[in-house]
Amino acid sequence: MKASFFRRYGGPEVLEYGELPDPVPAAGEVLVEIHATSINAADWKMRGGHYGAKMEFPHVPGRDFSGVVIKSAGDFKPGDAVFGVCEVPREGAYAEKIAIREAIVARKPEKLSHVQCAAVALTGLTALVSLEDTLKLKRGETILIQGGAGGVGGFAIALAKHLGARVIATASAANHDYVRKLGADEVIDYRTQDFTKIVKGVDAVFDTVGGDVTAKSFAVLRQGGRLASVAVGAAAPSPRPDVTSLRPKVDRDRAHLDRVAALVTQGAVPLPEITEYPLAKAGEAHRVSEGRHLRGKLVLRVRG
Repeated sequence: MKASFFRRYGGPEVLEYGELPDPVPAAGEVLVEIHATSINAADWKMRGGHYGAKMEFPHVPGRDFSGVVIKSAGDFKPGDAVFGVCEVPREGAYAEKIAIREAIVARKPEKLSHVQCAAVALTGLTALVSLEDTLKLKRGETILIQGGAGGVGGFAIALAKHLGARVIATASAANHDYVRKLGADEVIDYRTQDFTKIVKGVDAVFDTVGGDVTAKSFAVLRQGGRLASVAVGAAAPSPRPDVTSLRPKVDRDRAHLDRVAALVTQGAVPLPEITEYPLAKAGEAHRVSEGRHLRGKLVLRVRG
């Protein structure tokens, strides 16, 4: 099969495109012909060795995909269109085929193309678990979403609005109209404005940025408020005893993927702005993603 992979840690230039052996599904796994996969920050962090994981090379990155079943001994039959998200630390979606546990694969909605489905798989799952399961966001609450123009942040804005919350988001000035269309009630330009001087007493913060942004976000919470960050490996240390710091546990399961699909197909969450690259140009897509100024989602088209 054709795949994009790397033989050593490094920058985008270490990504190669070539032939690798087809995966062989184990018991309980399904073999899928991938049509599209998306770029996530975890992909280039893994490529750069930031996680400190020991792995065998060559390594195929990629955590989410949409495609067609080739072989199954369970719930699906050959030809069924499906999508899914790999279980950490397993990857492998930058390829023409993937073997993955069938129980965590969901049926692709007919209304969505493979590119569209890949664009909302991991981002949607992350936002859903973070807002509904972790922060337990309620109607009438106010939430600050850090990094609103990205894939996860954008899905979170629309989901929070759907849940009945008031949404404040940070984004560059060029992306203000975009995040407002997603549902943001108020937008803060993180380049020219200090959000800690504008936002006060919110019920929740959802952070996708990390670093100083995470640390400063505790100051804008009300007493009893909570912060969830997916930009750190564990719950960030809180400087305040009266607020809660959380790290969402984004497990993979079919039920959550079905909910992501339903939210999008029913119009509760709009599709993100999508930029496509061919699989052979994964390195170029990584450069754009790593620049951290992306609007929407980058998707690698594998077939079609």
